[in-house]
Amino acid sequence: MRYFLSLLLLSALISCKGPENNKEQNSETEVVALSQDTLIYPEETHFKSLRQITFGGDNAEAYWSFDDKQLVFQSNFKDWGVGCDQIFLMNVDDNFKDSQPPMISTGKGRTTCSYFMPDNEHFLYASTHLVDDNCPEVPLRKSGRYVWPVYDSFDIFVADLEGNITAQLTDLPGYDAEATVSPKGDKIVFTSTRSGDLELYTMDLDGSNVMQITNELGYDGGAFFSPDGSKIIFRASRPKTEEAIKKYKELLSEGLVEPTEMELFICNADGSDLRQLTNLGNANWCPFFLPNGEKVLFSSNFEAERGFPFNLYMIDLDGKNLQRITHGETFDAFPVFSNDGKYLMFSSNRNNGGGHDTNLFLAEWQD
Repeated sequence: MRYFLSLLLLSALISCKGPENNKEQNSETEVVALSQDTLIYPEETHFKSLRQITFGGDNAEAYWSFDDKQLVFQSNFKDWGVGCDQIFLMNVDDNFKDSQPPMISTGKGRTTCSYFMPDNEHFLYASTHLVDDNCPEVPLRKSGRYVWPVYDSFDIFVADLEGNITAQLTDLPGYDAEATVSPKGDKIVFTSTRSGDLELYTMDLDGSNVMQITNELGYDGGAFFSPDGSKIIFRASRPKTEEAIKKYKELLSEGLVEPTEMELFICNADGSDLRQLTNLGNANWCPFFLPNGEKVLFSSNFEAERGFPFNLYMIDLDGKNLQRITHGETFDAFPVFSNDGKYLMFSSNRNNGGGHDTNLFLAEWQD
């Protein structure tokens, strides 16, 4: 999701927020905008209603079960007894203002990028717990630049909704994470460094038949299938100059990537017909298909001068008809539609009292 979907992605929540004085300046604007007894800004006409789900910590990458009854998401909320991102389960009507969801990861290491399996009784996620029970360090700056860690200790696991691991899908050296499942229920797409670069791969639900589907230098990640399973949308960096290529390779050799310049790309499920969807500049990421398969919703800061705000945008598959969906002053990202298209879950800094929390919000969608 994915930007980075997972620790990668939650690191993004922190690393993209910008200078402290910028946060303080934006918080006053946001409080005023939200003071009219609603969580919806006046320009957000696609939201018929909006409900806040979590109320503390960084909460992101909430993905729906195939029957739209439950969601899995990751959180680092310290009041829930975790030191870094772990996976939690929620019912669609839950609210965690005064309660705590069940944790369904091991509670060890760092986890990211959970996603329901087609039986609605299992989910997959990436975790570092095989290497260390403790949370790994999170470097967010390198020579003054924002960076994301790419932990080579991440592997992809399947577990039941009680948290019992039932399968390990990857076991090669290097980073394996950011896995999502096709709506057809036959394939998984994920990001791996097994080739020496951050590329996309697909595999069957049992981890077999692994196939590399991208092979161009740069970070390919946060991939999702279209509703019919025929296409894949993802974010990617594409260093072109000698200097940019050198910087990218040096950072990757240290287990880091710089996520400040990413565009959206789309291809067939087998990697063919690859093309660039956006050319907006800055960071464009966490794309997700609309249920009709004809448009993509994503987060971007291309209109920002200093890295903020991030808002949600919608675009056609031919790159036309770009439309801004959210109008916050800080951070809106990780949009995920329910399978029936009635609801949109996303993460936002809105209504956090001017603090640093990123919470889950459930919108009733209207065209």
